[in-house]
Amino acid sequence: MAVPKRKTSKARRDKRRSSHWKLAVPGLVKCPKCGAFCLPHRMCKSCMTYKGREFGQVEAAK
Repeated sequence: MAVPKRKTSKARRDKRRSSHWKLAVPGLVKCPKCGAFCLPHRMCKSCMTYKGREFGQVEAAK
């Protein structure tokens, strides 16, 4: 009968199980200012705002 030689640490065990809880698609939310889809709790890349504050200027497309 196969018996493990050493105890598996919690870190090693949890690393192996980490992929079981991954979401298939990241959750996207609409930006309240411009309506573009962006990741939650991050700055909107199209209008450069987060929680009503602006972070720089949007570069014009050439």
